[in-house]
Amino acid sequence: MSPTNDRSTTARAAETGGTWVTARTGAGSYRTEIAAGGHAVVADEPATGGGGNGGPSPYELLLSAIGSCTAMTMRMYATRKQWPLEEVTVKLRSGRRYAEDCANCEKQSVGIQQIERQIEMKGDLTDEQRQRLLFIADRCPVKQTLEKGIRVITVE
Repeated sequence: MSPTNDRSTTARAAETGGTWVTARTGAGSYRTEIAAGGHAVVADEPATGGGGNGGPSPYELLLSAIGSCTAMTMRMYATRKQWPLEEVTVKLRSGRRYAEDCANCEKQSVGIQQIERQIEMKGDLTDEQRQRLLFIADRCPVKQTLEKGIRVITVE
């Protein structure tokens, strides 16, 4: 029974605040359609990795989650404090290629070991405000989740 049709699983997810994100791919293609919160996103591998380059790779989506969470966390804090933060740009890179890691995942431990992050802020902020916002950037819930470690379990 699929998780989206199982009432007890759906009820359990609703109780914990979790909703299902769905990723679906077909035969002969790495293109994956993702449904999340009523939104559609496409993931794919670049042509050099055997994909059609129809969207970001899974590692790029992970970096996007960290980057967007960082920017939103900083924005929320600055708004609450009524600080003049006009714009936040977060850049991330890992140096890993998903297709290469996927090809080797059966025989060795793979994955991103380190992520480099650059944060640019625009606005008439004091040095103290900038330092505090950089501290707040490290409080991003997605970053904290990954640093603590996370288990992924398959449920029926």
